[in-house]
Amino acid sequence: MRRIAVSLVTRWVIAIALALAAAPLLTGCASRGRATAPKPARPEQQVVQADELLRQGRDEEALALLTRAIERNPTLTIAHLKMADIFEGRGDYAAAERSFATAAEQEPANFDAQYGHGRMLQLLQRLAEAVRAYLRALAIRPTDFGANLNLATTYLQLDGPQQALPYAQQAVRIDPASGAARANLGAVYSALGMHREAVSEYESAAELMELTPPLLLNLAESQGKIERYQEMLNTLTLAMRLQPTAVASERMGYALFKLRRYDESHQAFERSLSLDENHYPAMNGLGVLLLNQYILSDRKDVEARDQAIAYLRRSLRINERQTRIVDLISTYGR
Repeated sequence: MRRIAVSLVTRWVIAIALALAAAPLLTGCASRGRATAPKPARPEQQVVQADELLRQGRDEEALALLTRAIERNPTLTIAHLKMADIFEGRGDYAAAERSFATAAEQEPANFDAQYGHGRMLQLLQRLAEAVRAYLRALAIRPTDFGANLNLATTYLQLDGPQQALPYAQQAVRIDPASGAARANLGAVYSALGMHREAVSEYESAAELMELTPPLLLNLAESQGKIERYQEMLNTLTLAMRLQPTAVASERMGYALFKLRRYDESHQAFERSLSLDENHYPAMNGLGVLLLNQYILSDRKDVEARDQAIAYLRRSLRINERQTRIVDLISTYGR
């Protein structure tokens, strides 16, 4: 798949049912005539108080209270989980990962800890570790939608579509109406070269979720692989309406070339370069298009050939690792 986007699903929610601490009693001291200091709240009560602070948007105070609770009881898993949630909300994934890791180590059978740890590891691009964390989470709760979906996306990031397939399929079985799950399964099928199946899943995703350029580009790519070029062109036209990009315009040029609409193809490739002057696939498209023009002229249109070679050489200056382009230059260059 071309950079599909990876999507993390629902955030876990922690709930506890502990009563707020009763107001400490003042006990008189007969000999001195004054009250003793109130007893400090238990760590479990501090977690409840931190919850209330979070509801009021007082994150710093909640974090300080949770820190004190953990100092008094380092094995209080719920406190580590709540700290992880705060760090995650701030985008501090490294700190959240450490808190989730502690919770997961303390309670290996805690699904929220294992799943949260996997999500943070995935966000930190520690993908092999994320796989192990998700597998631990699924050993606890095999039919969890998010864990199946995220494990599939992680395997896909690791270029392991075959390993991703059963989990991507399971996510769709759990929630057939999830556009994200359908799109992810489409990406897995595409990576496996199963483009008919990929098109089916992408089309289902398009009906279930808001259309986005990445989804449409992936759909168009698989449509092209099964030679449905007119549908590919229609999909890319919609993608360009949503967000004009060099990639979408270059792919339009390819679809138009396959439909033998050469003038329009040339315009699409040129538009791609106007959006990104260094988008070398569009240079390759123009090179191939002009070489085709040269061949159709019984090799008389030397100007088209020379322009083609110029575009192909320009492409190689940007990305020299293009064996097919080197071969074309060797064949047609002077």
